[in-house]
Amino acid sequence: MNPATSVDVGKRIRLRRLIEPETNSCMICALDHGLTSPLFLKGLFDMRERVREVLAGGANVLMLSRGMTKQVVTELSPVTSVALMLSASAACRPDGAIVTPIGSVEEALRLGADAVVVYVALAGNNEDEMINYVSNIGEACDQLGMPFIAEAEYPNAYQTLSEQSSGFGPDYLTRNARLCAELGADIVKVNWSGSVETFNTIVRAAGVPVVVAGGTVQDEEEFLTRMVAATEAGAVGVSVGRNVFQHRNPEAMMRAIRRVMVEKVSCNEALKELREAPTSPTSASEI
Repeated sequence: MNPATSVDVGKRIRLRRLIEPETNSCMICALDHGLTSPLFLKGLFDMRERVREVLAGGANVLMLSRGMTKQVVTELSPVTSVALMLSASAACRPDGAIVTPIGSVEEALRLGADAVVVYVALAGNNEDEMINYVSNIGEACDQLGMPFIAEAEYPNAYQTLSEQSSGFGPDYLTRNARLCAELGADIVKVNWSGSVETFNTIVRAAGVPVVVAGGTVQDEEEFLTRMVAATEAGAVGVSVGRNVFQHRNPEAMMRAIRRVMVEKVSCNEALKELREAPTSPTSASEI
C-alpha cells in the first residue's frame, strides 16, 4: 500500500475536526445568510455574540463568509472549524435567484478554514454551469487537501419545505446529493425530505456523510422532532442557521439540537430545558 500523500493527510485531519470522531457528529451553525437572503435577517446584527452563543451551545463548525470570518476571529476557539462559503445568491434578479461563485479553495486555506461550501441548485437554465463549477471545486479540494461540503438543496432555500417539495421532492434531493458525491463532495447537506424512509434513501445514495439542513424557522417541537428523525435516517448532524440565530436564545437552541442528535436525550427533555432557558438579551431586541 502506498503511503498517504500530504494532501490526503491534510484532508483527513480537517475531516476529523469537522466530524467529531468520538461521537461521529457534525454540528454546523450556518451564519452565512448575508450572502444568500433576499432580505437582511436581524439575528445577524451582532455576529461576535452569535458566534459566542452557538459555540457555547455545542456547534463545532461555523459556515461563514470571508468578511465575517475576519470579524469574528477573536471569538473562535482553537477547535472551532470554519467552513468558508464559496457561493452567494443573486437573489433579486427579476428572472429568479442564481448561485454565484465568489471565492476559491486557495483563499479558504489562507483563512485557516477546514472546509469550503458551495450551494448546489439544479433544474435551472444554468444546470450545466452549476455542474461544471461543482466539479472544479471538487477537483481543487482534492488537489489541496480541503474538505468539500456541498449543499445539495432545493433551488430556493427561503421557501418552506412544503412549497419546495411540491415542485421537486425527494427524487430531486436524491439526485442532487448523489451528483455532489460523484463530483467530489466529502459531506453533503440536504433538505429534510419528509420521512425517515426517503431521507435514508438519500443517505444511502450519497455514500458520504450527510447533514440535514435546518431550513425556514419552525416550531421548536416540530424542528427537534425532525432532527431526531434525520438522525434515525442516517444523518451525522445538522447545518442550521435561521432556527438558531433567529431564536430568542441561540445558545439554548443550539444546545437542544446537540442534546437530541448527539446525546440522544428525548425531545421532551430537550424542549423542557430549552423553554426554561432565559431569553438572550441581544437576540430579544433584534428579532
